[in-house]
Amino acid sequence: MKALAKKPKKKLPRPKLTRAKIAEIYKHLQTLDPHPKTELNYSNPYTLVVAVALSAQSTDVGVNKATKALFGKIDNPEQMLELGEDKLKEHIKTIGLYKTKAKNVIAAARRLVDVYGGQVPENRDDLESLAGVGRKTANVVLNTAFGQPTMAVDTHIFRVSNRTGMAPGKNPLEVELNLIRVTPDAYILNAHHWLILHGRYTCVARTPKCYNCIIANICKFKGKTKAVGT
Repeated sequence: MKALAKKPKKKLPRPKLTRAKIAEIYKHLQTLDPHPKTELNYSNPYTLVVAVALSAQSTDVGVNKATKALFGKIDNPEQMLELGEDKLKEHIKTIGLYKTKAKNVIAAARRLVDVYGGQVPENRDDLESLAGVGRKTANVVLNTAFGQPTMAVDTHIFRVSNRTGMAPGKNPLEVELNLIRVTPDAYILNAHHWLILHGRYTCVARTPKCYNCIIANICKFKGKTKAVGT
């Protein structure tokens, strides 16, 4: 399965791990969760677009709380337009940047109705034409809703990729392109889910839980931590 990524304008940073070691990382992460999925709640491609767009600079838990009642009423862009921006704000006011996000969600719904017949497009360029939808959001939707081999790089994946040495990069795009290049086809569809979960719960930002990490013996991170009392 060929992954979707554009060619880099310059040479990418060289991974610090061999492809065999990178494959071993995925093999270990797969044992922890053979069938990983996003922790955002959604019912169809449209509600996934909305949920991912709302999750920017917010937690999945917070987004799920805000969208529980919303998605009980809304599951397509026509209904979102009928709801309107003011009522949408009431549903999502507990989420950071909710005013801007509400404006974008309504604008995106309008474009989906006017340009795409109310259907979520299945390619990155069209998705990125929607207000509030950037490359990461588009990649999540393409992978999760449509089963395409994309790599959505958030802060967790960026951190894990650089710490482990499996796909270093100075920015999310470099990491994305590196991951696409070194991730075996057998793991590509679930790769970003495994890496997000690993970064969210084990390879955390401040003090990674190296003492409880299934890939600690492969990882190239020099500052590995030990459990308290050891």
